[in-house]
Amino acid sequence: MTIAAHPLVARARELADGLLSPAAERVDQEGVPASHIEAVKRSGLLGLNAPVAYGGSAAPAAVARETAEILAGACCSTWFVQTQHHTPVLTLAGSGLPVRERLLGPLARGELLSGVAYAHLRSYPRVPVRVRREVRGWLFSGTVPWYTGWGLNDVLMLAGVTEDDEVLFAFVEAREQPGLRPSEPMRLAALTAARTVSLDLDDLRVPDEAVALRTPFEEWAATDRPRPRNAGPAVFGIAEAALALVAEEYAAGLRDRLAGIRSRAYALADHPVPSEHAEERLALRAEAFALMRAATTAAVVAGGGRAMSLDHRAQRLAREGLFLLVQGQTSESRTAHLRALAERHGSGGR
Repeated sequence: MTIAAHPLVARARELADGLLSPAAERVDQEGVPASHIEAVKRSGLLGLNAPVAYGGSAAPAAVARETAEILAGACCSTWFVQTQHHTPVLTLAGSGLPVRERLLGPLARGELLSGVAYAHLRSYPRVPVRVRREVRGWLFSGTVPWYTGWGLNDVLMLAGVTEDDEVLFAFVEAREQPGLRPSEPMRLAALTAARTVSLDLDDLRVPDEAVALRTPFEEWAATDRPRPRNAGPAVFGIAEAALALVAEEYAAGLRDRLAGIRSRAYALADHPVPSEHAEERLALRAEAFALMRAATTAAVVAGGGRAMSLDHRAQRLAREGLFLLVQGQTSESRTAHLRALAERHGSGGR
């Protein structure tokens, strides 16, 4: 079976063409509606990387990338809300703790949608969220700077660092409660629709049975560091959607270059040792960003003055592209991207 013929890819295209893309400009201005999330839950896409034994599909990585490209190109805000879900699923799939049996099935079957609150771990040795032991569980205190999907997610996977420099991941209900208070939704240049807030934690009590992972920070970081080095599927999805707004005589060359970078980037993503070829991965990531920006710029130019209207697709895609430039960014990826921009456009550039 080819990737394009996979049932989950077909469902993603049906969802994108029938619901997400036609409503994307309205969603961009008004917010991701609960009806979009219900449609994603019904599609089976939330169990894409979940074990079959728990109701998931255990789909190949290539299928996961293809569905991500399709959803991001159709409505980046909806894609961004639902993409948070897949990390909790993978975390539970690898967990031997009791919470796996309680939550993995409902998450895999799309009965529940999970968000994530762990990107702040990448700011270590600064610790925005500290975890302390108590008699029957753990206390989380600090601030989660970014949390996406507030009001749409059922549960969230929260992370913090203990006094022994262990990383602790645990599941809590995604609602205001004693010890957990959300900010007002953030107004952002792009993806305001994804309902992003910060979370203020003040001795939030989490029982032992909600813990999904507990491991030394350096062990967790060793598996996390390679991930932001790769070019993400959403970049290619946004670029393809933008090129669809450009006449073929101008889009063809960009599309060919994009296909070449995608092929090389995905080959590295499938490499059995994620920590290898770091510089090449980062260079391809920067190239993918450059082509995405070229594609969205071409879409704006092709749209002319009309592209400045908030109900025009080109300007939405251009703003979503800006968001992807910093989404999942680390100091390493930021430095590599800035270096690539300096080399491309500096005095030695062509």
